[in-house]
Amino acid sequence: MEEMQKTVELLSLWDKCVEGASGAPALAGPCLAGNRLNLDVYPDGCCHFLRLLKEQREEVVQVEFLRLSSNDCLIGTTLDSLPHLQHLKSLVLKGGHARDQFGSCQRGSLTSLPQDFGKLKCLTHLDLSFNRLSTLPSSILCLPSLHVLLVSHNSLVALPKDFGCLSKLTFFSAMKNQLTDLPQSIGELSMLQTLDLSDNVLQLLPEEIGNLHNCKELVLSGNCLSSIPDSLANLKSLRELHLHSNFLVTVPASLASLPNLSRLDLQNNCLRAVPAEIQALPFVDLHGNPLGETEPSLQAGESSARGPRKLSCRLRKHRSFPVTSEGCKVVLPCDIHFYFPAGAVSDPLRIHFRVLEPDPQWVKLRHHDVLLSRVLELQPHGVKFQQEVQIWMPFVRPRMLHEHEVVVRTFSGQSWSDLRTRVKEKRGLTMAHCSVLHFSWFLVVGRLVQDECEVPAEGTLLFSRVDPDIKVIFPPGVTEEPRRVKMQVLHVPAEVIDEITANAGCRASPLLCLSQDSLVDFLNPVTIQLPLPPGITGLNLDQLRLRLLHGDLEGQTWDDITSQVELKFTHIYVMFEVTHFSWYWLWYTTKTYIEGIAKKVYERLRLYQVNFIALQRKRDPEQVLLQCVPKHKVDPVLERLQNRYQGPEPSDMVEMFEGEQFFAAFERGISIDMDRPDCVDGRLSFIFYSHLKNMKEVYVTSPVDRKGQAVKGQVSFYRGAVPENIPEDASRRRKGADSLWLATLPIKLPQLKPRCDENPGPLCGFSFPPLNLGNAETGYLTQANLLSIARRMGSDWQTIGLNLGLTYQQIERIGHNNRDDLDKQILSMLFSWAQQNSEDPDCVSKLITAMKESGRQDIADEVETIIDLGRQKYSESIRRVGLEQESSTEDSAIAMM
Repeated sequence: MEEMQKTVELLSLWDKCVEGASGAPALAGPCLAGNRLNLDVYPDGCCHFLRLLKEQREEVVQVEFLRLSSNDCLIGTTLDSLPHLQHLKSLVLKGGHARDQFGSCQRGSLTSLPQDFGKLKCLTHLDLSFNRLSTLPSSILCLPSLHVLLVSHNSLVALPKDFGCLSKLTFFSAMKNQLTDLPQSIGELSMLQTLDLSDNVLQLLPEEIGNLHNCKELVLSGNCLSSIPDSLANLKSLRELHLHSNFLVTVPASLASLPNLSRLDLQNNCLRAVPAEIQALPFVDLHGNPLGETEPSLQAGESSARGPRKLSCRLRKHRSFPVTSEGCKVVLPCDIHFYFPAGAVSDPLRIHFRVLEPDPQWVKLRHHDVLLSRVLELQPHGVKFQQEVQIWMPFVRPRMLHEHEVVVRTFSGQSWSDLRTRVKEKRGLTMAHCSVLHFSWFLVVGRLVQDECEVPAEGTLLFSRVDPDIKVIFPPGVTEEPRRVKMQVLHVPAEVIDEITANAGCRASPLLCLSQDSLVDFLNPVTIQLPLPPGITGLNLDQLRLRLLHGDLEGQTWDDITSQVELKFTHIYVMFEVTHFSWYWLWYTTKTYIEGIAKKVYERLRLYQVNFIALQRKRDPEQVLLQCVPKHKVDPVLERLQNRYQGPEPSDMVEMFEGEQFFAAFERGISIDMDRPDCVDGRLSFIFYSHLKNMKEVYVTSPVDRKGQAVKGQVSFYRGAVPENIPEDASRRRKGADSLWLATLPIKLPQLKPRCDENPGPLCGFSFPPLNLGNAETGYLTQANLLSIARRMGSDWQTIGLNLGLTYQQIERIGHNNRDDLDKQILSMLFSWAQQNSEDPDCVSKLITAMKESGRQDIADEVETIIDLGRQKYSESIRRVGLEQESSTEDSAIAMM
């Protein structure tokens, strides 16, 4: 009763404090429960904590569990007040609560802790993850009661030599740092049960690590280890040893003698031979090793006359790889290649990578650009190399090779810039090759061919590679300081002009775009030479029909400047003088007002004519393929799909901009079968990119009883958000409900066969108890999700089952018991595994890994996106109720106190 009364008083105090905060909005709900104070879900949590501490200090200092966000701008001031909380047992100062525009977690601002932080004598649990610590604060070593310490996702390069003084530590996680070695004193952590040092750059382990006699789980995956000490055989309590994704060339046979070991992960190393005792272990995983190959393995840190070692990341569980001063060659799963020369880094470094779907909100394409690849993110962002690192990125060849050139575009965090790029053929793939000194975001773009030069005071001449008849002459004295100018040329098809002008006999020269890196106009006029429009020469030229148009850089407005300049003619050219740069366009027409026509033609040059297709798989009509296909690709696409799919004729032609959003909605009794991450208000979201596959395959269902009759439904396509930087007229046409509809195609779900009624079994109607794999914070896989996954497995179910850990005997028994029904075989395997592993917190990650190892990256990607969506929904719900639960990792860690 006394504790309950104290809780009520503190809650009342909190409400008054928040209500009295000037300009501060009231929190959505109570953040104080018992002796817990959760403020990390609020953007101004530190401010409220300081106010609460000031006004009712006596009650607040009794708090035992406190959570604050280190992304909070007042975290530095708050740290100075924490030592006053002498009863504090658990403190969470994590970053990662804020995200950048790419969706990546932003680290907190913590770089150190105050010295008197060591006065928290009761503290047993400390979480400093997702911060900017480069060294472990010395005050942590003064915490005598500390049981659990998490410093993952920081920038630690070393641990203190006297780290072993934390004698009561039972759980320590320093994953995703830059640790190169460990202190010998780590062997003094006699009570340590879990040690996670994954995704660092460890090259050696001290022999003293074998003194951790109570250690049950040791995670060393994703490092640079070429060997491990024999002393690991002394860890008699060890149950799990994770060593995957290192450079191991040998493992001691004595590991087989560990009495409690139940999992040994040696995947993706350099093991060419493994002791027989290790191979005989039923729980060892050796996938991704060059077993049996005779070529000697190159150890980490060892140089070779044949060049740097080659590292394949195709089967890696963690999307990262290590780089050392010796250099290496790296191949990512998406066929992206890297070459790190020797000396590119002085200290070992771990690179993390992600391949992202392009989002038009931050992938800003310029006019007439075409996107040719997905986005590659490389972390740490901004890391600089001492020598240039070479990158090869595969891409889709642009259709208009003559006017477009391929470049790799990189994002600095504020703006995009183009890198000098060469196109090469590599192993049958067309690759964009560039060299960089930093890492951030990269993508491949087809842009208009860009000619450029530096203009000195003496003047110069600039020609177009696309059309040599186009040139710009810079006379002497045109500028005081050198400036850089760029030229791009775009030819205009005659059929486009005829379509807009209704064959009025209009002709136009190529579009010329000129730009410079100075805001100051030229001191003297610059001479531009353009070819006369097609079919027009000096012999048949009517000068009164010639119009010179000037457009702004966005192509929104076009002005007739014919009367403002002096046009000089030759037999095939027109020359004129200007003092500033923009778009220039020469027209030959009888029409008086040409500006509006030019605006429509320019808009038409940015549009793509496309058709929509909706096809159903012949063997499984509930599997529907949706695709937006450029008009010239429709016939080849349909020809390629006709053996496996059937459906209606493609839709009528519609026009779309590069990067434009559209939706697909199933209607008239048909709906999407699962809660997909790309589903918005019941509609599938797409982004149209002319050279990428705008295709999705989904399972649909119907609430209508299909036992008596088929369901005749449809799928309709609608425009999404209005793209940025499109012409004003096009933007106006895309507003209003009637303008959003694009096309509708029929979908028919056949009558269901009464197979379950005739042959009832344990899987009929899916009579398993409700299943939720995972947890609320990391995201659930529901029974509906599992059902959808099962329907996509097909004949791969046996391979997937083996990779999930089922024995051959179990697989054979499932196949025999359901030998006449493939669907039941798949469902029996998957749901049986799910029931057995529903309490395992890592079951979802195991499922994803099994899919990848079985060659079903498509299912693995979808599961990962479902889990990401679950995390997002969980975070949003927490923000609404104002109370965040402890994460599953922290709960398990605290339970060990």
